Amino acid sequence: MDYVNCKLCPRQCGVDRTAGERGFCGCPDGALVAKTMLHKWEEPALAGSGGSGAIFFGGCTLGCAYCQNYAISRHPAGTPVDGAALRQMMEELIRQGAENIDLVTPTHFLPTILPALEPKLSVPVVYNCGGYERVETLRALEGKIDIYLPDMKYADSTLAGMLSGAPDYFSVASEAIREMVRQTGSVVWQGDKVVRGTIIRHLILPGHVENSLRVLDWIGETFAPGQVLVSLMRQYTPMGGLPAPFDRPVTQQEYEAVLSWMYLNDLEGFAQEESAADRAFIPDF
Repeated sequence: MDYVNCKLCPRQCGVDRTAGERGFCGCPDGALVAKTMLHKWEEPALAGSGGSGAIFFGGCTLGCAYCQNYAISRHPAGTPVDGAALRQMMEELIRQGAENIDLVTPTHFLPTILPALEPKLSVPVVYNCGGYERVETLRALEGKIDIYLPDMKYADSTLAGMLSGAPDYFSVASEAIREMVRQTGSVVWQGDKVVRGTIIRHLILPGHVENSLRVLDWIGETFAPGQVLVSLMRQYTPMGGLPAPFDRPVTQQEYEAVLSWMYLNDLEGFAQEESAADRAFIPDF
């Protein structure tokens, strides 16, 4: 796995990033780290008391129109690091008390990240991604990732094309998440913390309750009760420049409709409070 003829993500641009070519993500060869921090606002079963040891990478393979991390995702930003420097960052976060190492939007830098994960760290490694992943790429991670934290953003291909430029999102993400669950198996708890398994995030979008219901239907139909956890996210925050209905937060009625459907599907997991839709929770990049 390398940056030559890059096909790390489903867009499969095929560019030679070592020669200065740039594909959809716009990123160079070698990782860009925009921020490291003890992230206290991840799911409680991940953050624990010490926080997740989050490493935010610059650039993204999706480029969602409503991205809260747009400052680093749309225009790749960060400090260039090699595998050795990245390993040092991980170990420093662990010394600071991190409950896990949380790799945020990492796929386009895997050739740099993979060596940094050897030897195995003393805390779980979380793969925090948009769900839009190649199964072939994920297979290179087997045995190295303890917890997958993918989004399942869309069941609606028109919505996926309009907001993320990925009309094939659902077919790609559904196969990717199946692969993640195959690798991790069912969720494993250690006290009140998850130490292994897959947690599927879903962000409710304003005006598109039906999309959320279809996503939850798919999860309920695909996985046995308790096999995965669902994190139902209410944190959609209007970032400006988007038309209605994306120029407003999710309403209480929309949220309650989706939350009720989650319970009707016998899905276990987490749900956010209304206060989560606040720019104050967006890391300062």
